[in-house]
Amino acid sequence: MNEISKDFVAIVTGGVRGIGAVVSKKFLARGARVVVSDLDEQAGLAFVAENGGEKKVRFVKADAADTDQARALITTTVEAFGRIDVLINNAGITRDAFAHKMSDEQFDAVIRTHLRGAFICSRAAYAVMRKQGDGVILNTTSVSALGNVGQANYAAAKAGIIGLTKTMALEFARHGIRVNCVMPGFVETRMTEGLPEKVRKGLEERIPLKRFAKPAEIASMHMFLAGPEASYVTGQVFCVDGGLTTGF
Repeated sequence: MNEISKDFVAIVTGGVRGIGAVVSKKFLARGARVVVSDLDEQAGLAFVAENGGEKKVRFVKADAADTDQARALITTTVEAFGRIDVLINNAGITRDAFAHKMSDEQFDAVIRTHLRGAFICSRAAYAVMRKQGDGVILNTTSVSALGNVGQANYAAAKAGIIGLTKTMALEFARHGIRVNCVMPGFVETRMTEGLPEKVRKGLEERIPLKRFAKPAEIASMHMFLAGPEASYVTGQVFCVDGGLTTGF
């Protein structure tokens, strides 16, 4: 397994904003080469320009849940940098509503982006990693997988990702491919910026550490799991939630 350095290649879906952007920048800071994907081409190209240009980072406009686009993402990465050391499935959306009011479209869109997207991209990366004889896949779940009011679609998708992670870990291990899952709690991102102050305070009171996570704190777990220090770790879910789920 490669050290996270100039010979290391990472793919981060949803990699130009929020946690994904911080993860991408951490890899770049260690000298790795990174391919970020997103549907926002303007933001993606700006990310490349701001982070060292195409010798270090590439942007691929891709819908993670589209088979052809996921394959193109993998192909572009190998053509540009020669291999894939880690795939981080981070692309996601929300379409919140109470379950009895949630439309088919709201439910399907979230399941498609999170759960199908993680499956489609992992399947595409597997073909390359199998030939290499190693690789790491890191999926993003959430404490919402345990249930969250107004997020039946999101909770179902994130719970499904845990099952997907454990199954792929069992199936891919024979080829030296490790598959793990990062479970953030509440994080300081664009998704949580708009929370009413009363709601935010209530959430912070539920967290033993009494605050939301910084994106860099989540990204640090990705860095550990992607590197050789975690070479005997697969099929696991790592909570980075300030103790929120400790009593569950």
